[in-house]
Amino acid sequence: MQSGGQVTAIARPAPLRGTQSLVGVMAWAFRRPSITCLEIAWRWLFGIPLLLVCWRQAQQISAAFPVESSGFNSIDPQNPWVAIVQLANVVAYYKPPVLAVLHWLVPVTAIVWVIISGLGRNLVLIRIEPRLRFRPLPMICLQAAWLALLAVTFGLWFRSMQWVAVTHISANGDSDLIGYAAWAIFLSLAFFTAWALTNWALSIAPLLMLLEDRSAISALGQCLRLGKPFTSKLAETNLVMGIVKLALVVLSMVFSAAPLPFSDELGGSTLHYVWAASTVFFLVSNDFFHVVRLKGFIEFWRTYRGSPAL
Repeated sequence: MQSGGQVTAIARPAPLRGTQSLVGVMAWAFRRPSITCLEIAWRWLFGIPLLLVCWRQAQQISAAFPVESSGFNSIDPQNPWVAIVQLANVVAYYKPPVLAVLHWLVPVTAIVWVIISGLGRNLVLIRIEPRLRFRPLPMICLQAAWLALLAVTFGLWFRSMQWVAVTHISANGDSDLIGYAAWAIFLSLAFFTAWALTNWALSIAPLLMLLEDRSAISALGQCLRLGKPFTSKLAETNLVMGIVKLALVVLSMVFSAAPLPFSDELGGSTLHYVWAASTVFFLVSNDFFHVVRLKGFIEFWRTYRGSPAL
């Protein structure tokens, strides 16, 4: 590791594709469960209180705006063209109280997340590579930049969904649900792919800051000037991790739906346990692959910019 942001470049072609090298990284992470546990700890330290706050706010909204008054119970499940308009009326009924909560909950959540994630991510990186230093303030700043990019991406996706709804859903019941579903799926996958192909820059910035002893601003500037070989490996790995996340979502849904044919024999409480277990499975697996991605990025840095001895 070099100081002052100066790194001796060691050009060495990677012997494996990024996806192939991840197999060894997965084995490395699997043999060190304490790192995954640390990743889970800081994420759940943020997530569990947030869920409790959201649950409390949902109860308060439900008490002030009963479901019976929203028209939700009168939705016609046999006629999707009518049901979609009825559902829009339900959303319009709950929109004012939900927005009132989001106006204070979103900024508070964002501030808490960037602080906890900055501290937690720094600790995880130190566990992966003990020679790194604890630099919480720059890490918090970089996590804020990552969150800002996520907010922009989500905002653009939401606007695209509004456009699809306006152009395909009509209040008079003459709605093009097939066109709506096709556009919604296409645009969602497009934004998901674009996010997977671009957010690696803000994911590698904290590593550059710690591995090369840079400032947060210098790391942000350098993350876009890494060279094509290094950049391609990062983008490829990030895209694969995005596909893995989709696969975990599908697998969790399969686990959740598997007992449904036997719901009468198992009972409702058993199904709740299965759904909870499927959710925990997704969250733990997702956190494990976050560790895998971080370790993979460090190995790529060693290959293209750093020293194998680090």
